[in-house]
Amino acid sequence: MTDDLRDLARTSNAWPFAEARAVAKRVGGRVPDKGHVLFETGYGPSGLPHIGTFGEVARTTMVRHAFEVLTGLPTRLIAFSDDMDGLRKVPDNIPNKEMMAEHLGRPLTSVPDPFGTHESFGHHNNARLRSFLDHFGFDYTFQSATESYRGGAFDAVLLRLLDSYDAVMKVMLPTLGEERRATYAPFLPLCPRTGRVLQVPLLETRPADGTVVYADPETGGTVETPVTGGHCKLQWKPDWAMRWTALGVDYEMSGKDLIDSVKQSSKICRILGGTPPEGVSYELFLDQNGEKISKSRGNGLTMEEWLAYAPPESLALFMYVKPRTAKRLYFDVIPKTVDDYLAHLETYPSQPPSKRLDNPVWHVHGGEPPHETVHLSFNILLNLASVCHSEDRAVLWHYIGRYAPGASPQTAPTLDRLVGYAINYYRDFVKPAKTYRAPSEAEAAALGDLAATLESLPDGTPAVDIQTQVYEVGKRHPDTFADLKDWFKALYQVLLGQDQGPRMGSFIALYGRAETVDLIRRAMAGEDLSA
Repeated sequence: MTDDLRDLARTSNAWPFAEARAVAKRVGGRVPDKGHVLFETGYGPSGLPHIGTFGEVARTTMVRHAFEVLTGLPTRLIAFSDDMDGLRKVPDNIPNKEMMAEHLGRPLTSVPDPFGTHESFGHHNNARLRSFLDHFGFDYTFQSATESYRGGAFDAVLLRLLDSYDAVMKVMLPTLGEERRATYAPFLPLCPRTGRVLQVPLLETRPADGTVVYADPETGGTVETPVTGGHCKLQWKPDWAMRWTALGVDYEMSGKDLIDSVKQSSKICRILGGTPPEGVSYELFLDQNGEKISKSRGNGLTMEEWLAYAPPESLALFMYVKPRTAKRLYFDVIPKTVDDYLAHLETYPSQPPSKRLDNPVWHVHGGEPPHETVHLSFNILLNLASVCHSEDRAVLWHYIGRYAPGASPQTAPTLDRLVGYAINYYRDFVKPAKTYRAPSEAEAAALGDLAATLESLPDGTPAVDIQTQVYEVGKRHPDTFADLKDWFKALYQVLLGQDQGPRMGSFIALYGRAETVDLIRRAMAGEDLSA
């Protein structure tokens, strides 16, 4: 890492560098005793990885890379799976539900895999998590709660928590309702008879013996069990604090809905002799109506849906931008986000080094954005597919190759990927919503003027000059279009069957002047342009 780059990192306004500077201050510029600076992201394996999983790991990876550039210190990212949690309910999207119902309350890694492919349901979902992270190329170390508890990695801190039981209870009890306070205990014993995780009040704690005593909820008999070796697990807030302390976590971000939980876990972490990690509280996603996205309700946009219509780099950009601001996550944001990504990618090579570190694509691509002249915006490709009424890549490439000689699927692979995404988006969202209208008599006169103007332009007229001529035509018809926005809206509605559209100069240059004139003549003649 060059000293110049490190100097730029110290003053960069990009939020990952601000977070990285906080972590650097925490560790004091030295390698911790554990041999690395530890970043962590957590995962509840009762379900499959989702868009929130991607966002948390992607953002944490951005901060981690910024920290490495800033300090040069070794780092590690742990993807931690809370797979010792008890199965609370049977998911709707799995086979063998009746069999699963027999194992409610047991740790996820003790519940048989309903798919029959892995040792347990927890192992199945952990494998899906690792496959998910590997697919996106994340650099991480997987760690299982079950293995950590049973293997003794948490024993020393569990005994410390038992010694500090009363202090931990003073943190937790004020946060609970009256009924919950009567039964709450940080330790959750695993029943030796049933293997279930028990939420039972403790009759006694025995720090000298490293055990707790509780009443079996079914037999009523008194049971003494060690808190170590996987015989107990912790309620999740004490568990979070214990994990931070045992592993020495230096950075972990979490959603805004967990702000109070972070405060409580931080207090417990300090009681245990640890230092709570640095981290940002990010805002949650909203749907198109401004309501919080819920997996159970199915509102909003899933990761699989996004990736069907846009490249993963665009999703990473969406996660990068303003993490502390609530953002609406629905289909209409995809084209703009893709074009924002392309715009950042296009400006990157010409930026001075001081500005490159503030460019989102530097963080999206780990400091090495790809270099390719993309030629066209995603919005233009959508409108090309729209006016061609085609889902054939070859048809779109016919126009692209003419507009940008030398560009081909082989020489412009990024553009070729965008063509495929544009076709998918056009097929599923643009095409079903298209509604053409006939021009009014006054609008038809302006369209005729535009057709004649385009025919008069010399071959090779650049898009910017075509755009100027489109403006001039609109200005020549002030009685029809007092506001030029109405002129362009009319073009979009009449020629493209939609209320919004691309820069007409760029679109005409791509589609072709002769083809555009023909389209205008057909509209003026009253032909059905949707055919």
